[in-house]
Amino acid sequence: MKQSKPHYVGHRDRLRRRFVLGGFNSLADYEILELALTYVIPRKDVKILAKEIINKFGSLKQVFDADFEDLKKVKNISDCSAGFLLFLRKFSSLYLSLNIKEKNRLSTPKNVIDYLVSTLSGEKTEKVYAIALDSGNRVIDCLEIESGTVNKSFLTPRKIAEIALKFKAVALIVAHNHPGGTLKPSQNDIDATACLKQALISIEVSLLDHIIISNNNYFSFKEYDLI
Repeated sequence: MKQSKPHYVGHRDRLRRRFVLGGFNSLADYEILELALTYVIPRKDVKILAKEIINKFGSLKQVFDADFEDLKKVKNISDCSAGFLLFLRKFSSLYLSLNIKEKNRLSTPKNVIDYLVSTLSGEKTEKVYAIALDSGNRVIDCLEIESGTVNKSFLTPRKIAEIALKFKAVALIVAHNHPGGTLKPSQNDIDATACLKQALISIEVSLLDHIIISNNNYFSFKEYDLI
């Protein structure tokens, strides 16, 4: 007698076809996570697990924002599964960084904002990033330059100036996140930005913007005439 396949085998195939034909818009949040888990959890129905994980963290975004150790604490999530979910978040950031690097010219700030939001939103510690540009307004590189604890600023003029010189940048965009959730720049942020701008002027490098990221949103010093 021919043994029938488990019901979830056909379900996985249907999920994948729906994604290929309609993208993420064709799937509910739990189905997106369910689809991701099918690639690391074989021979098991993961629909209930996907729903439980989203319920535990609060939303699909918060699942992908969760760090490796928190993901491992979830029942039935192995090191491999937790690592894969972390990989997906980092991969999206990598893709966006490659996207802005490969464009001939940075004509709009939207792609930079998308990259910074993807990279910094959800981080639990404060990080500082720099985007170096050449004379043609092309992105040379995007790099993390500092990482520390919550509520501590790391806009170090000397270090950022050294990076500008190393990459032979003509202009820089700097960014950092506010893990506490507020987008409002602190007085320390404002003072540090002014010092950084002057330090870069001394080596003939322009500071185009300072962007603060928090909760999938941003604050631009340039847009508020603070730079």
